Amino acid sequence: MDPLRFPSSTKPRMSENINPNEPFEVRLFKPSDLNQVTTINLSCLPENYHQAFYHILHYRFPKTFLVATASRKIIGYIMCRIERGFSETQRLKLLKKGHIVSLAVLPNYRGRGVGKALVAKAVKGMKEYDAKESYLEVRVSNQAAINLYKKLEFHTARRKEAYYKDGEDAYIMTKDIA
Repeated sequence: MDPLRFPSSTKPRMSENINPNEPFEVRLFKPSDLNQVTTINLSCLPENYHQAFYHILHYRFPKTFLVATASRKIIGYIMCRIERGFSETQRLKLLKKGHIVSLAVLPNYRGRGVGKALVAKAVKGMKEYDAKESYLEVRVSNQAAINLYKKLEFHTARRKEAYYKDGEDAYIMTKDIA
């Protein structure tokens, strides 16, 4: 996952003729939101997904697939899944954990608490699925996202070499949510 990454010039840009000073709200994703969410993903992140992937995550984990809206337009999203696996911080401990798969916020809305609100609400949803830990992958070069996660009390558990398709390493960041 590479949240908060600025769009590259080769990615399509989302039309942002909306006021970045408008208040925003966070709500559950609806299937009718898919086109706006995929447009944000394509414009903000180098990792993109097939539409079926979004539908699967929404169907299986609706409490952790959220969108942020302002002026009735989607300005950001987070999608997560719940997994059973080994803890990122407690050696050989099996548990349920929430995986933040993707988080993106339109550039004009960054720095206003949108990403923070999305993550906080998604973590609450993870708890409803009885997850005890939350984790994510973030590019080592994405200092804005790393800073956001640190503010939300995520800690770097380890570094995963060549995690991304372009060969960049990722930090695995985790947070106890029990």
